[in-house]
Amino acid sequence: MKKIALLAFIGLTFGFTSSNAQSLYFPPLSSAANWDTISPASLGWCLNQVDSLYDYLQEQDTKGFIVLKNGKIVLEKYFGTFTTDSLWYWASAGKTITSFLVGKAQEENYLSISDTTSTYLGPGWTNCTTTQENNIKISNQLNMTSGLDDGVPDNHCTIDTCLNYLAAPGSRWAYHNAPYTLLENVLTTATGISINSYTQTRLKNKTGMTGAWAYVDYDNVFFCKVRSMARFGLLIQNNCIWDGDTLLFDSAYINEMTNTSQNMNLSYGYLWWLNGKSSYMLPTSQLVFPGSYAPAAPNDMIAGLGKNGQILSVSKSLGLVVIRMGNQASGGEVPTQLCNSIWEKLNAVMCNGTSINQTASGTQAISIFPNPATTEISISVPTDELFQIEIINTIGQTMMTCENKSRIDISNLRSGLYLISIKQGPYSYCQKIVKE
Repeated sequence: MKKIALLAFIGLTFGFTSSNAQSLYFPPLSSAANWDTISPASLGWCLNQVDSLYDYLQEQDTKGFIVLKNGKIVLEKYFGTFTTDSLWYWASAGKTITSFLVGKAQEENYLSISDTTSTYLGPGWTNCTTTQENNIKISNQLNMTSGLDDGVPDNHCTIDTCLNYLAAPGSRWAYHNAPYTLLENVLTTATGISINSYTQTRLKNKTGMTGAWAYVDYDNVFFCKVRSMARFGLLIQNNCIWDGDTLLFDSAYINEMTNTSQNMNLSYGYLWWLNGKSSYMLPTSQLVFPGSYAPAAPNDMIAGLGKNGQILSVSKSLGLVVIRMGNQASGGEVPTQLCNSIWEKLNAVMCNGTSINQTASGTQAISIFPNPATTEISISVPTDELFQIEIINTIGQTMMTCENKSRIDISNLRSGLYLISIKQGPYSYCQKIVKE
């Protein structure tokens, strides 16, 4: 009975309703300014927590931030001189647009993701043998399993001499930007249409998005306004249907795009990051971390994550789209920690102050704070049962172990990223922390 009551409480607190059960609102295509809003108070959210969220975003050098609830704007904030009309880059969050476009090109019979990449880029696009090169497929570019060496001096480099064989395609997951970037050449060759024109006709005209692709060194980066990113998130929330207009009919591809695409990094689909999985991997490392990369976020959340904290986050179960654009000095290629921290703050705004970690067999609430930390962290566990704590570094070494401690001295740890693993009976919980 306690478990049922707790789940009912979670449902009321978060407003758990399927987005399909409620009619989604779609802003008009003709006017970017006319976008319906809904007040946080009408949702029963804690208004006294909003300033704390905004203060945190400002500390992290955020430029623009939006939360949509069933399509309507419930929170929107711009910082400094940034406005609704300011342009910003998506960085690797833009990979999600490319994933959509590849699916559309397949639907229109321009290509198949089972085709070899050489079909469209021609022979010699890598520094591999002909046999090695011909084994690389479009699907390998989509799920980061090309087998090309991501440890080269610049893994954004798309020149053939930068693309060296390391492993058989499909046998190794590695976050490698160059094979992804070359998907643009695959698309333009297959369709005979420029990437900006294809994006315009298949996506932007249909959703009211604005923006454009532009090269920054080797990378082709999408630039747009914050609200345009929100429009794309709303499209994905509604299974690629915009206000009754189906932009991508291939439900099988949509399902593959937003679910585990290989058996190495369970938290990666076709260029989308997936939450709520049993493990995840990060760029530049072959280490597999247990748990979700964003334990404070809903298990069904999918995200586009880009350098310096570009975040497109979608949860169908909560009917939410969360957008963050800006800078972040220590965000790295994929800002999983920032994504998790924003959801922690957003949980408090939604009147759920603690992260809920759901397992197959039950539900527990665990809180670890502060994060980042300098000398000490506090751990709050909701029951009196014995629990074990393990602190692990990014190469998998156990740095500390202890039992039933609510305060842990971390002053002797070097600055950097760590994983805290907490085990209590049949339950396990993992969260990243930053030691400053």
